[in-house]
Amino acid sequence: MREFVPPELAAGLNFRGLQRVNPKFYPNRGSARRREADVIWRLPTRKDRGRYLYLLIEFQSIRDEWMAVRTQVYQGLLWQQVIDEQRPQARAHLHPLLSIVLYNGERRWEAATETGALIELSPDSSLWPWQPQVRYCLLDIGAFPRKELVRRSSPVALLFRLDHLNSPGEFTEVIERLRGWFRKHKGCGRLPRLFAELIREALDERGVRLPNSDNLLEMNMKSMLGTRMKAWEKQWLAEGKSEGKAEGKAEDLITLLAERFGSVAPSWRKRIRGAKLSTLERWFKRAISAPDLPSVFNPPH
Repeated sequence: MREFVPPELAAGLNFRGLQRVNPKFYPNRGSARRREADVIWRLPTRKDRGRYLYLLIEFQSIRDEWMAVRTQVYQGLLWQQVIDEQRPQARAHLHPLLSIVLYNGERRWEAATETGALIELSPDSSLWPWQPQVRYCLLDIGAFPRKELVRRSSPVALLFRLDHLNSPGEFTEVIERLRGWFRKHKGCGRLPRLFAELIREALDERGVRLPNSDNLLEMNMKSMLGTRMKAWEKQWLAEGKSEGKAEGKAEDLITLLAERFGSVAPSWRKRIRGAKLSTLERWFKRAISAPDLPSVFNPPH
């Protein structure tokens, strides 16, 4: 909220009064379905002690084209839960909400961030004022400029970098900066253990096994990784080349399809750009002789 959300949204909030809220919604209505949000916080405001901001945070590793609709459902159910539990008096006001989607996928987020963009209706229509208008604040971790993240030293910025590393060298640099931050800020509770687990997971994905210890931030990573660092560097470079080939192949396929069948719809482009290299090569071969566009992706049996 303090670093990566527009600053005006965090203004006037008392972060010392942060409270967790039960994210499980159990409406007392037979037709309503159960919903569970990821994390919900309640933040008091500095000026009015009786007013709170409800902060709903959703964590996404894959893109969801209908995220705005899910946001609308979660917001409505949370408000209903507050009404049922607090039973406000007539003409009372609801506490404001802010929904944040924290996305750490490799591909950039392209889904609509508001319900209005999903409704098949012109804003000039007389029905438009009556349509649901719900939006969420998107934090696409991979979209933040690396130079901006490098300038920051907070755990959040370092966490974002840890989630999208470019090289083993950057990994060791992030660890050193984390170590320095925790030395300056004592008494962080379970935060060091959380980062130790995240570091272990990041290395585990690369085939590097670390001891099950909460003191990973105090260990010498370079000496611990040893010769594994060079092998890891080669693996990283190979994966980068493969990803680059996939991106180039995707653009080549889109060009070929446009030449053969005319314009390629945005939905097809998204599917192509999100595919693996082996899949793209298979589609490319089909595209050379396919009678129509759908046959490229779903050949007749």
